[in-house]
Amino acid sequence: MPRLALPCLLAFLVLSIAPALSIAGPYDTQFRQFLDREIAPAAISAGVPQSVVTRELSGLTPDTSLPGLGRPDAPEAPPSVNYQSEFRAPAGYFRDSQFNALVAQGRRLAKQHATTLARIERETGVPGRIVLAIWARESGYGAAKIPKDALRTLATRAFMGQRRDLFRQETIAALQILAEGHISRARMKSSWGGAMGQPQFLPSSFLRHAVDYDGDGRRDIWTSVPDTLASIARYLQWHGWVANRDWGYEAVIPRSVSCTNEGPDRGRPISEWVAAGVKRVKDRPFPAHEVPQPGFLLMPAGRYGPAFIATDNFYVLKSYNESDVYALFVGHLADRYGNNTGFVQDWTPIKTRSRGAVRKIQLELEAKGHDVGGADGLIGFKTRRSLGAAQEKAGRKATCWLE
Repeated sequence: MPRLALPCLLAFLVLSIAPALSIAGPYDTQFRQFLDREIAPAAISAGVPQSVVTRELSGLTPDTSLPGLGRPDAPEAPPSVNYQSEFRAPAGYFRDSQFNALVAQGRRLAKQHATTLARIERETGVPGRIVLAIWARESGYGAAKIPKDALRTLATRAFMGQRRDLFRQETIAALQILAEGHISRARMKSSWGGAMGQPQFLPSSFLRHAVDYDGDGRRDIWTSVPDTLASIARYLQWHGWVANRDWGYEAVIPRSVSCTNEGPDRGRPISEWVAAGVKRVKDRPFPAHEVPQPGFLLMPAGRYGPAFIATDNFYVLKSYNESDVYALFVGHLADRYGNNTGFVQDWTPIKTRSRGAVRKIQLELEAKGHDVGGADGLIGFKTRRSLGAAQEKAGRKATCWLE
């Protein structure tokens, strides 16, 4: 028998995947074609054995109950609703009742896993309290229900969700994880966004950062606490966590310092912020070792909430989740393990808008020459400072928030 060229061989292999199916959903046929033509050949090319591809993709159907989906035959578009709480008005994200519960449990877990956390901190430079806070935010210290079939969720998003190219790669990475035998398909659970296990890693992050820390030969972020904690720390270390620096400090920002100075691209030594009139809350000094280091103005609700001087490590936390309030939640919770007190400054009630409405405002700002960081309907620092710049140009005091 003559040798088949690679494209022909792949086509032959994937055609053998799909048995005859009784079609139940409106997109099942298209989804099967997508798996056969795009996912299976790419997975085989990435080294996933054909037996694994056949086993895992046979009979797979799309999960059309997932939020944020579109039509597979239509261009991708951002949803008009804010499905994630991280991207809504900040005040509701910082309830004292929630912090009090997480602090009490976190202190117990810090004692229970003290030896593991101390070893992780020695090896990575990431404080144990930061690792605990991410564990808390991502999965309630492992107690959260994570019910979705990870492979099905990822493949559905690759087929008809947003960021389809990203989720195609994540689907292939999920097949690689199954091929390596770290977890069974039945136990490989994810959130509706495709993030897996207690640290809520996408499959590519699992392959790059997950650690076998309990020595059982498997990287198990679903049930192993040591593997979970070490994997979170390795992730932050890889993304540039600076040892012996904190994440940031709540500060009082005088009116003479415009909120349009916010952002990681407008940093300056903390000493310069102090010279400009910025003070740490409660008249506490900034730590001496931090004063010559770069600091960054952070005002997640503009002038309507607490303000901060963040460090580089704040933006390492954002590598875990792009939301400013997510990173602030983690840093604040980590602080409260030691002294369970809230922010000094209050959150003022502010307007909140749907994601679609925010996107319309962003497009208007872009039309006037402002850089909002992309019209995605999410109020990040570029959108906040663009709002402030527009307010100042109109002769008003800048609040750096929606009016």
